[in-house]
Amino acid sequence: MRSRTPLIALLGATALALTSCAAGAPPGGGDSTDGVLADGKTFTAVMATDPGTLDPFTTVMGSARQIDRYLYGRLVEVQNDGEVLAGLAAEWEADTETATFTLREGLTCEDGTPLTASDVAANISFIGDPANGSPLAGLQVQPGTTAVGDDAAGTVTVTSGRPDAFLLQNVGSISIVCGTVVDDPDARAAGEGATGMFTLTEITPNSQYTLTRRDDVTWGPGDWDPEQPGLPAEVVYRVIPNETTAANLLLSGEVNSALVLGPDRQRLRDAGLFSTELPLAAGQLIFNQAEGRPTADQAVREALAQALDLDQLGQVLTGGEGTAAKSLVTIAPNPCQADVVDGLLPEFDEKAASASLDDAGWKVGSDGVREKDGVAMEITLVTPTTLGNGGSAAAELMQATWKTLGVTATVKTLDAPALSETLFATGDWDVSAAPLGVSLPSMLVPFYSGPTPPNGTNFASVTDDAYTTAVSAASSKPGTDGCADWNAAEEALFTSVSVVPYANNVLTTFGQKATFTEGDGIDPASIRMYE
Repeated sequence: MRSRTPLIALLGATALALTSCAAGAPPGGGDSTDGVLADGKTFTAVMATDPGTLDPFTTVMGSARQIDRYLYGRLVEVQNDGEVLAGLAAEWEADTETATFTLREGLTCEDGTPLTASDVAANISFIGDPANGSPLAGLQVQPGTTAVGDDAAGTVTVTSGRPDAFLLQNVGSISIVCGTVVDDPDARAAGEGATGMFTLTEITPNSQYTLTRRDDVTWGPGDWDPEQPGLPAEVVYRVIPNETTAANLLLSGEVNSALVLGPDRQRLRDAGLFSTELPLAAGQLIFNQAEGRPTADQAVREALAQALDLDQLGQVLTGGEGTAAKSLVTIAPNPCQADVVDGLLPEFDEKAASASLDDAGWKVGSDGVREKDGVAMEITLVTPTTLGNGGSAAAELMQATWKTLGVTATVKTLDAPALSETLFATGDWDVSAAPLGVSLPSMLVPFYSGPTPPNGTNFASVTDDAYTTAVSAASSKPGTDGCADWNAAEEALFTSVSVVPYANNVLTTFGQKATFTEGDGIDPASIRMYE
């Protein structure tokens, strides 16, 4: 069961499990080879950074949306191959402008009160109302979208604010909160108003998040059976930034799951542990084009990219396990399946990079640092802690390369809350190495066009007429009918050097005495525990 919701900062967002066992299959290796399912266990997992706010209406951070995955149900569950399964909704109809969802019977909130069609409609309308400032507006719910619930019939009718080629997948995959917290941001930030399998029972910031399974949840993806053996009674997420520490805890059996990006992967593989492999965006450079930033100039953006050996940088970032990026859409179902990157990224050429900066008026001073109009070229590179040791090494390589070019780069390695604050609030950055991963091309639109923070999520202040023209053409065409236009939209971003996607990684999540499949992180309905 793999849902598709975009995330930023946790190496993109949703993830596709390629080698995970089917639900209920015994885990491989470790002490789990007997394959005996166990009930009532605690599933302990590792996250690299504290999630900060858990508000599903406002967060786009991967660690927060992982916790939300346990707390909040979704109308539909979109599979890796594009198949749509029942979630909170049992039936649905949709085109590019309207959608109708018929809810399952017996849905309840964490306090036992019914989850009504009106409650669900209020969720969708809240996100769609631009006055509420949700970053999901334009991402999953088009601005101006409204929904009406018929409680007697159990139906929710959605009218999209503008055409959405993937209306069913987008609106159907938002996290639904109870009606009591729709207008209560403090409650949402604390993870209240659960409609999913678990409730949040304890928070120790920067340390641990504890969730308890709800006995009254009898629904799940498709025909999921709540009585099947091996489901955990409790889930604990521990905040452990150091990958080696996480790997050691996994091998000792103290934790059941950890995402490992770096060299510790090999010893976990050698131990024969269960694992899932997740191809996801890893190496991306996004340039801040806000007025007054050096990177507002395309010549500067191109020069900074030209100075880098992107192949070498990708190897450093991924520990030699990465692959070349083909698209900004990296996660299944990825309906267009096209290679739109090849030939469009700046080619490695140090002399050309230097000449471009000279031509743009950035001359090398006596101290070796370029300056223009008396202002030194000093830039800030932000990179997320979730990229691990490889991310730090890649950032150091970029810093050293740009120094040779005459550019002073300050590297800031940030956890999820700090990264969110920097990108979406202060705007004090020039180059972001935080990759953005999505499963549908429409999900990219609010990040590369439209309002800038605090009024929108166009955090890099991108203004690209070719991109918006292609998006407009694609949005009116259902599904894959618009792929040629979606591809043209991406190509425009590469041509303007707004984003440079240079590597994908294979992210490996290991399991000890547990199996699972992945959606936004681990899908709670798929977890099976073993003795």
